[in-house]
Amino acid sequence: MRRIIYLFKRIFGMNFKSFFKTIGKISRETKKSKIILFFDCIWCGIRHQAGYIDYDFYNMYNLTEKERKTIMTRGRNNHYVAYLNPKEYWHFFDNKNEFNEKFSDYLNRDWMYLDNNYDLFCKFIKKHKTIIVKPNNLSCGKGVEKIDTSLFDSKKLYKRLIVNETYLIEEVATQNRKIASLHPASINTIRIVTLISDYGVPQVISAVIRMGTGNKVVDNFNNGGVCAVVDIKTGKIVSDGINSSGKIFKKHPDSKITFKGFQIPMWDKICNTVLEAAMVVKDMRLIGWDICLGEDKPSLIEANQFPAHDLYQPLFGKDDKIGMVPVFEKAIKKK
Repeated sequence: MRRIIYLFKRIFGMNFKSFFKTIGKISRETKKSKIILFFDCIWCGIRHQAGYIDYDFYNMYNLTEKERKTIMTRGRNNHYVAYLNPKEYWHFFDNKNEFNEKFSDYLNRDWMYLDNNYDLFCKFIKKHKTIIVKPNNLSCGKGVEKIDTSLFDSKKLYKRLIVNETYLIEEVATQNRKIASLHPASINTIRIVTLISDYGVPQVISAVIRMGTGNKVVDNFNNGGVCAVVDIKTGKIVSDGINSSGKIFKKHPDSKITFKGFQIPMWDKICNTVLEAAMVVKDMRLIGWDICLGEDKPSLIEANQFPAHDLYQPLFGKDDKIGMVPVFEKAIKKK
């Protein structure tokens, strides 16, 4: 029943213009019939809860039914989130102010919530010339700015932040020089997904590194960024980079650093940090953590109680075409 309800929601909310445009693009790339692709995409929606974006991004038109069953489509991801993350605890992750308060031991940087306190704001920007400002409830890097406060009148800047509802003010996180070398303009975060099993065992099940491009200060995958797969055992990048349009990069388009083989420092510390943080609100069993690696320790930037399924399952970085469903099932049952 849940699958049927999800399917009807997706159908009635579908952008049909983009749907047919996607089918046309796949047809041109693969030389396959539009009609065959159309019905195959519909079948994947019915059988595998895959929208046309999943169908394209995961090249499901080239997968066998056995392989398709392993793909963490949007619908399947929704199912796991509903099972693993009770909604009554979402606010700790949806609200950035609450998140910073709850996970303050793992932030390793100064921050404040404006809350009509101009004097405190003045003290903060006196101490920190450059700041990061964030809306309290937006995601995907929307509304995030890096501001040199010396370029503004403090009262005008304060009023601007209030009007724009960018209430969360943070010290700029210190970034490890090796990680910064990938793209110096952005904080290049590592997205690690943890899952707590039915028996209370926290595990790291997926990791990617995200980098900004051009002059963007955010590294978000859906806001112009590039990501690459990280081996969860070694902390080494094991894939080329990819952007949200599916374009593959062997090297970062700006820094020209080769992705495959790049070793992320202090990998054990990073994993231990997220495994500890995962138990702070242990009723929330599936979390995507954004980590900034400093010179000597990792810091939490934020976390997502509805991890982006396209980030923890990029098949382009794998030798096989097996998705994350078997990984989830095994992790859920771990004792």
